[in-house]
Amino acid sequence: MPNHPRSLSAPAGDVKRGPRPAARNERFEAIVRADPDLMRLLRSIRRIRLPQWRLVAGCLYQTVWNVLTGRPRGTGIRDYDLIYFDEDLSWAAEDAVIRRVAAAARGCVGPVETRNQARVHLWFESRFGSPYPRLSSADEALERYASVVHAVGLRLEDDDRLDLTAPFGLDDAFAIVVRPNRALDNAVAHRAKARRAQAIWPEVTVIPWDDAAAGL
Repeated sequence: MPNHPRSLSAPAGDVKRGPRPAARNERFEAIVRADPDLMRLLRSIRRIRLPQWRLVAGCLYQTVWNVLTGRPRGTGIRDYDLIYFDEDLSWAAEDAVIRRVAAAARGCVGPVETRNQARVHLWFESRFGSPYPRLSSADEALERYASVVHAVGLRLEDDDRLDLTAPFGLDDAFAIVVRPNRALDNAVAHRAKARRAQAIWPEVTVIPWDDAAAGL
């Protein structure tokens, strides 16, 4: 297992293209629907009716990676990130939601990490060292994640439709690539998450943060 991420050079802003986006989306949905643990969690969270909620990031693209690489379901998934958007910026309100989610998700895979995206600008800089402009929606947060592959979110609607958002597409998820997204100064997070990913999935190709010819 390699000690350092492999690097991949690519033209600026170029994400390797495979099948059409619709085909990617359909396969992504099929993978999610075939995972009973993930579907149970989505159904449990749906009952709470949080505003603009989605499961996001690792629990989704890592589920894809496990299918593509033939690993057992849940391999490497450390937690399940849940975002929502509530204009009540108090910690008390967010804490109450965290407790509601924990109760609803009891018996599901976890842990579930719940965060109100309307509040992120209040604590991000003190924790990560760089400014974070205030968000206007939960989905906007995905555009600021440290790596392109992280930017995927999913919600189970009342009619059982899976509502998917992936602002940069799903090509990197299916290519098993970790590519920098430089919307914020997230180099530390990109590198740390890339190292962890490659330790679990050696098939991962990592594009370095400082590769000016690649990434977004």
